Amino acid sequence: MKIAITSAVLLVSSVMANAAAPRKPAAVPSAPDHWVGTWASAPFAARKVDHFGMAGTDGTTVRQTVHVSIGGSEARVILTNEFGTDDLKIDAAQIAVPAPAGGIVAGSSQALTFNGKTSVTIPAGSNMVSDPANFKIAPLGDVTVSLFLPDQALSVPTYHGSAEATVYMVAGDHAADAALPTEQKTVTSWYFLQGIDVKAPADAAAVVTLGDSITDGAASTRDGNDRWPNFLANRLQANAATKNVAVLDMGIGGNRVLHDGTGPSALARFDRDVLAQRGVKYLILLEAINDIGHAYAPKDPRDVVTADDLIAGYMQIIERAHAHGIKVYGATLTPYVGAGYQSDKGEEVRQAVNDWVRHSGKFDAVIDFEKATRDPANPGQFLPGYNGDGTKADHLHPNDTGYKAMGDSIDLSLFTK
Repeated sequence: MKIAITSAVLLVSSVMANAAAPRKPAAVPSAPDHWVGTWASAPFAARKVDHFGMAGTDGTTVRQTVHVSIGGSEARVILTNEFGTDDLKIDAAQIAVPAPAGGIVAGSSQALTFNGKTSVTIPAGSNMVSDPANFKIAPLGDVTVSLFLPDQALSVPTYHGSAEATVYMVAGDHAADAALPTEQKTVTSWYFLQGIDVKAPADAAAVVTLGDSITDGAASTRDGNDRWPNFLANRLQANAATKNVAVLDMGIGGNRVLHDGTGPSALARFDRDVLAQRGVKYLILLEAINDIGHAYAPKDPRDVVTADDLIAGYMQIIERAHAHGIKVYGATLTPYVGAGYQSDKGEEVRQAVNDWVRHSGKFDAVIDFEKATRDPANPGQFLPGYNGDGTKADHLHPNDTGYKAMGDSIDLSLFTK
């Protein structure tokens, strides 16, 4: 009997001791890295007056350098033929570290593959994502993508016009060459290049900036990366809490919310240019000045819209983004008094739209670009120091200083929520 009691006591004591002993927490596996866009541009159909390629039958190498936002341990490239009416043949694609004058650093170039092959045919209306490349990208770095296209019929090339960047074209296959031949031409449009993704830490995410020429960086310094989304990316990278937030610039010069113009309307391109981006968590919406300008232009008004029409368009964008868990930050429309298509009625509509953006409560937050750029003495106009330089002073597009003021005005805590 004593033995039984002693055994019972020992058993209870053992259980209590085990219960009282601190338990070592189970190891929690770290979340895996994932793909996030670090650079992107919004594609549309090239105009007939824009000729792609070099004369002759040797094909064309197109070399384009882009400025990324976040870095990553691997990279993949998205090519596009979404507005093409013919299949697009690419015989070689390379990713490399850029060097001056259209060159690349010797030994840095790596061939991109598509399902293991170095050549790819992209059907009309489609895009193509490359296989992952063991190519490390530094934050805020520059990356060069070179494509060799054999001679082929391309009646409607897919591109991003007015890129404010220098793109090189030469005859023949020079995709992997460190230096390009001296016989070349340069353009300022990105051809067939839609985006670059990186393998980034688990907490990495992207903010898409959806807009028109003011988001696209019109009138900024060529190759200077002085668009307001660039300045935002610089600040995000310098802030420890937001260094893994990428910025994807989806501005198109001449774009509108409700009607097609330069490229499809914001409503029509929303799924491709916002929802399809890798890692998108935030959206900044700055668009409607072209809707207003054309609707109430002193000469040749067209596609007349009201403030209520534009607000309804905004609501569609908000609803569609929220359905995918994306926070939407509404930006007030910047001043435009003095622009070629400005009118008193248009200014009334701009102010009505801005009032709704500020006070409706429909956006997750408001970014007051108008306040950041307007002249307090003349609120319908830019501060004089922000209104372009020389012939670029069009009262519609800020200069580099104005774009920096826009990027600097954004509360970075919006990207820690």
